[in-house]
Amino acid sequence: MSPATAHAKPNAPGRPKDLGKRAAILEAAKRLFVEQGYDGVSMDEIAAEAGVSKLTVYSHFGDKEALFMAAIAAKCEEQLPARLYEERPGLPLREQLLAIGRSFFGLIMCEEAIAIHRVVTAQRTSPKLGRLFWDAGPCRTQAAMEQLLREAIATGTLDIPDVHAACAQLHSMLKGEPHIKRLCGFPSPTPDEAEAHLQVTVDMFLRAYARR
Repeated sequence: MSPATAHAKPNAPGRPKDLGKRAAILEAAKRLFVEQGYDGVSMDEIAAEAGVSKLTVYSHFGDKEALFMAAIAAKCEEQLPARLYEERPGLPLREQLLAIGRSFFGLIMCEEAIAIHRVVTAQRTSPKLGRLFWDAGPCRTQAAMEQLLREAIATGTLDIPDVHAACAQLHSMLKGEPHIKRLCGFPSPTPDEAEAHLQVTVDMFLRAYARR
C-alpha cells in the first residue's frame, strides 16, 4: 500500500493534527507549485521544504492532488483583497468602476497572479482544479461586481437585461489585450497605458448599458 493510499483520509479520527506543521506544508506547497508547476514538484521536496516527514504531508492532505488544490485555493485567497469591491459612497458610477478596474487590473497583472494562472491552465491531472480556481478567484470578483451593477440599475443609472453576462463582459474587457500579452511573456503596460486601457473600457461599458 502506498503512503498516499494509507493516508487517503486525512480527517479520519485519531490524534489531533499539528496546525503548525499543516501551515508549514501549505506554505511550502504554495511556493513550490507556483514556481515549478504540479509535475515539477514531488511530495519529498514539499516535505523537505516544510521541515516535516513525507508521511506527515500525506497525513494532513491525503495525496498530492489534494495538497495542490489546497495550495492554489490558499494562493487565490491571498491574491484577492478582502475589499476589492469595497463601497465607495459619493463617487459617480464611472469613478467607482474605474477604481474597481484599477484594483482588479493590478491584481490580475501581478507576477504571482500570472504564475498561478499558468500553473492552473497547464495542469490537466484533476478536472476539479479548474472549478476550484474559478470559485476561489474569478467567481468571487464577478459576484461582487454584479451587486454594484444591480445597485446602478435600481437607481436608474444603467439598463442591463442580463447582469451576469454584462459583468462577465466587463471583466473580460478589463483584462483585454494587456492580460493576454502578459501571459505570453510581454512586460506589463506602463501606468499611463494601463490607465488609458481602463478608461476606454469603462467608458465603452457605460455607453453600452446607459439608460436611454
